[in-house]
Amino acid sequence: MARVCQVTGKKPLTGHKVSFSNKKAKRRFLPNLQKKRFYLAEEDRWITLKLTADAIRTINKNGLYTVVKQLRAQGEKI
Repeated sequence: MARVCQVTGKKPLTGHKVSFSNKKAKRRFLPNLQKKRFYLAEEDRWITLKLTADAIRTINKNGLYTVVKQLRAQGEKI
């Protein structure tokens, strides 16, 4: 699953590139994905996640272990 955030599920969107003369050409809007390593203290190990910048802010707000529990409940393998 390339270019998909593991936490928020954001994927590329499609739209138009619009020139000055108002010609439209197809383009893709890619999510702001980052590969980030986190230390999961409860399990004493490092995990690597592919996240958007928005998901990194969510982890900072709610805590890593809470987010990992939600992902595992959805069936994601971490």
